[in-house]
Amino acid sequence: MKNTVSTLRQQKLDGDKITMLTAYDYSTAKLMDESGVNALLIGDSLGMVMLGYEDTLSVTMEDMIHHTAAVARGAKDALVVADMPFMSYQASVVDGMYNAARFLKETGCAAVKLEGGAEVCELVQKLTQAGIPVVGHIGLTPQSVNQLGGFKVQGKSAEAAQKLLDDARALEQAGAFAIVLECVPEALAAKVTESLKTAATIGIGAGKYCDGQVLVCNDLLGYTDGFCPKFVKRYADLHSEMTAAFKAYAADVK
Repeated sequence: MKNTVSTLRQQKLDGDKITMLTAYDYSTAKLMDESGVNALLIGDSLGMVMLGYEDTLSVTMEDMIHHTAAVARGAKDALVVADMPFMSYQASVVDGMYNAARFLKETGCAAVKLEGGAEVCELVQKLTQAGIPVVGHIGLTPQSVNQLGGFKVQGKSAEAAQKLLDDARALEQAGAFAIVLECVPEALAAKVTESLKTAATIGIGAGKYCDGQVLVCNDLLGYTDGFCPKFVKRYADLHSEMTAAFKAYAADVK
């Protein structure tokens, strides 16, 4: 079945959990699509996991368009969502409109994701009015990591929790069809999910009460033996398996 903005909204209403994974290339996207994953997110995390950057701030529009187009070619049924990189929309609504349009026109993706709450709602509203579906992203927003003081749980104080709840409602009102909640206390994520009528919540480190979940595929697959967020469940240990395979090949050649 083809996944669309409408089918994901219906999943929220039906209590049918939404599955989302990050994807960065054609082959992986094709496998995920065949596995029935509802949505594929080309996250700006590709900067670190695919391109070796120190953070997501270095990712360019060209990086994102290149990888998004590859994923879109591999996804037949999954909804493809492209992450708008740092400073592709923060400077002005005009910039945001132009760059979001580039994604849809040049890659074949179906929606864009951008970070922020009330401050980006004008852009969200204009994008949705122009026919560009939007996924919001609040809580821990990696593009603002320097301002947030590092990668840590958000919404812990009463004031911060209320702001997150207000931001979620504002994003829904502006037209976002889904909102990523990253590193948010489970009880707060549950309250946000319950308060939204149409926008589906997609959790990452936000507990089990969200309408869906998203993970970085490289974390899920155990690609590295380095740092891995504590909320990640590893479903494979590809680091060990791939390293062993490469060593076995090298030994055979020798």
